[in-house]
Order: sequence, then structure tokens, then C-alpha cells
Amino acid sequence: MEKKKFFYLLKIQYLGFRFSGWQKQTNAKTVQEMVDRTISFIVKHDNHKTLGAGRTDAKVSTNEYALELYISRELNLDTFLDEFNENLPADIRALELIQVDESFNIMEAPELKEYLYIFTSGKKPHPFCAPFMVYFQEAMDIDLMKEGAKIFEGRHNFKAFCYKPKENATFERAVDFCEIVENDLYTANFFPKESWILHVHGKGFMRHQVRIMMGALIKLGRGDITLNDIKKSLETGELCGQGFIAPSSGLMLNKLHI
Repeated sequence: MEKKKFFYLLKIQYLGFRFSGWQKQTNAKTVQEMVDRTISFIVKHDNHKTLGAGRTDAKVSTNEYALELYISRELNLDTFLDEFNENLPADIRALELIQVDESFNIMEAPELKEYLYIFTSGKKPHPFCAPFMVYFQEAMDIDLMKEGAKIFEGRHNFKAFCYKPKENATFERAVDFCEIVENDLYTANFFPKESWILHVHGKGFMRHQVRIMMGALIKLGRGDITLNDIKKSLETGELCGQGFIAPSSGLMLNKLHI
């Protein structure tokens, strides 16, 4: 007789700076590896499986991430989170555990993903900023970048903003919201006086899409490309001078709507 399985939605957050992303990899430290190892330690067996709601790149952080846990024993919803957090490394924290049924699909569950990209320019900031924001040395036209960000809103052909797409991939995607604002969301006494956040909201994104969008806005701010170059890329799917993937450490999956 097949053993009964239990299904859970587990929400976590993590600082990604020392990890090679969420998904397990050979000879690399990943968040999934730490999560699986901790669960095995708590339940005293390895008879479980985790599946994340998408991948994250190396050094990318999440304020809210979700995974599905398949396990052969029922968990105590009142005590599991506390014990889990006590044994997780300091840069990973569990937020919520919800029991779901077999029909739940973590890959299809997210209705909206909210990404942030934090950056600064000019004078080099304190090294403590490195896990949270990216520093660009050159001066940039922030007002022009704000104008460029709004161009991404709507449904477009994002082929030029996808890294090494799979064969027969669908490149039409909808960006519900895209805006650059002054950063007053994440602050610290060692942060520079001026920093900015790119907010990007949408149901789904392709590999490196948000980082390539950010890269295009950086090149726009430097004067390397124009607003029309971005518009043309979204119409044709062809690169128009972008080709820059912004560093991953400034990117954060801020919220996952399930």
C-alpha cells in the first residue's frame, strides 16, 4: 500500500548574497539545499521533496518566496515553524506554513510577482551595502531612466530581454507595473544619501528578464541608448544596443501573490 503523502505551502525569505540561487546545484551552496537539509534534521528522515515557485539567480534575495513541501508524515502547524527557524542558517527565515491538498501546484499558483532592483551611483558606498544594492560609478540621468521604465509596462515581445531562451519559447509577456523611484523602502545608516529602486510587477518573467531590463535602463541613463531603442526592441524582439545584464545582487523578489 502506498504511504499517505502530505502537502504544504511554505513561505520563506532569504538574503541571497552567499548562495548560488534557490535550486540545488552540484558543488554549489543553494537555498534549497539548506532548506532540505534542515527539514531532514527536524523530521529525522529524508522522505520529503521540495519544489520552489521558480528559480532565483545567484546572490538574488527574496523578501517573500514560496515552495511546496511533499512529505510522508503530517507536520505540527503550531510548532514546525519555530523549530525550523531555530535550525535554519541566519540568512534564511521561514514565514508561514499552510497545509494544501494534492491538487495544489506551486508552479502555477503565483498570480503576481513583485521584483525590486536597488542601485546607486556616484561616490562608492560603504561595503556593507554590497548584499543589497548595486553601485554604478558613472553619473546617470535618473529622470530619463524613470521615463524609460514606463515603456516596459503593457504586453510586449520581450525576446531581447531574455538570456539564452529555450527553443519554441513564448516571448510575449505582460508587465503590469514598472517604475523607478527614490529608495525610502530599505534604509540603513551606512546606505548612501541617494539610491533608487526599480519596481517591476508581472505574472511571469523569463530568465534574467528583470536584470536585462535594468541593464537597458542603466545604458539609457548613461546615454548609450535612447528611449526609441527600447521601444524598438519591444516591438521587434531584436537587441537595439542593450545586451547588458545588471548584476544580480541588487535584485530582490519582494512579494509573491498566491
